Amino acid sequence: MPGEKELNISLFDQLTLVERIERQAESGDLEKVKQEIEILKKEINRKLYQKPPLTSE
Repeated sequence: MPGEKELNISLFDQLTLVERIERQAESGDLEKVKQEIEILKKEINRKLYQKPPLTSE
């Protein structure tokens, strides 16, 4: 189970993602919102499948 530090890092990352999408949504440009979501999904996938993994099992 992750410790408090790891959980806080994860929560800050999630908050950053929401803020980035929110900025685009406030501009009223739905296409920019969709583009931002696609960029974020690619960034998340890179973290999930990085070599070597973040944790060793």
